[in-house]
Amino acid sequence: MIRAKIWFRCAVVHDPVCPMVVRPAVIGWEAKYRQIDLTIERAFKGDELVRRMKGWITVDTAKVIEIVNKFGRLKVLDDSELVIELESTANLEELQKSIDFAFGDQVDVELIEKG
Repeated sequence: MIRAKIWFRCAVVHDPVCPMVVRPAVIGWEAKYRQIDLTIERAFKGDELVRRMKGWITVDTAKVIEIVNKFGRLKVLDDSELVIELESTANLEELQKSIDFAFGDQVDVELIEKG
């Protein structure tokens, strides 16, 4: 198993950026007849986090997810850091080729860990 970081071109500042979860989503309820003090706190999954970047990055988030899923999977490590998990270096090389073809210099994948 290997891990890679994915970098997107920011639509605002045009620098390579990678989204991360700063604070988990907190979900609560509004009740019609009483107050409910229950909340659920959970981090996003990898593909959810990438989807949330729609409009903030220069590429189609759905297309990124589609391409990544052919070779690996998007995952949020330690409830904050977005990575791609892949089975082999060959998968990483094929992913990089597909990303280069689809997005040019707008998306990049960088090996961070071999396991």
